[in-house]
Amino acid sequence: MDRTVRTVEDVLVLLDELFASESEASLLATGDGKDFWDRFYADRSRPVPFFVAKPDESLAAYLDQGLIAPGRALDLGCGAGRNALFLASRGFEVDAVDLSPAAIAWAEDRAHQAGVDIRFLCGDAFAFAATELSGPYDLVVDSGCFHHLPPHRRPSYLALLDRVLVPGGHLALTSFAAGEGGMGSELADADLYRERALQGGLAYTPESLRWIFSDLVEVELRRMREESPESALFGVTFLWSALFHRDAAPAASGDVRPGDDCA
Repeated sequence: MDRTVRTVEDVLVLLDELFASESEASLLATGDGKDFWDRFYADRSRPVPFFVAKPDESLAAYLDQGLIAPGRALDLGCGAGRNALFLASRGFEVDAVDLSPAAIAWAEDRAHQAGVDIRFLCGDAFAFAATELSGPYDLVVDSGCFHHLPPHRRPSYLALLDRVLVPGGHLALTSFAAGEGGMGSELADADLYRERALQGGLAYTPESLRWIFSDLVEVELRRMREESPESALFGVTFLWSALFHRDAAPAASGDVRPGDDCA
């Protein structure tokens, strides 16, 4: 008889193991996916859409439109570093984390070739949250990481954001889109545990993303725009692009904020 559960983290690890047959189950949450992603990134010549050294079109648009400004940035699940390199080139101080040593090695090679300074971290972002990811960050970028998390790891993800995202900061998120032309599993959360499979990632509706990130303020949520192979940007329509804003800290009692005297 084995009684191993004592803490909430023990429960989360136990639930992680339900998806053990699918090595990608927890891109951030545990080390179980490391071998899968190492194999995934080992062949840099594979025709994988997001292997290109191009930033998300939505991320570039947020900067061009003045919705976000240079500051400290964290790239969660940075892969080969395409968004981290872009942010560094636009004046951000960037920390970038990924579970896969192969991905981090490729990202470091790209950063060296581009002549940009990025702090790369290899490992579990949840474990790093209290130590290596010092924060606070003005911008957290997640391009395809969140949709690989099983449902029971969403609270850990939200707790990570709460810890590292500065009041007034932004989350730039891309995730699989449910519905016509979308990708990813559309099974209900409970059914994922019955099937014990994430089917390559989870699709989300706009309503589900708004609910999950309801502690943040929506700035924009739309389909990512398709970009041609000749474009300097990455864009595919099976992803949502979302920008959320964390409210600034409330004013102290008795403080008067701009607009408080307006009807």
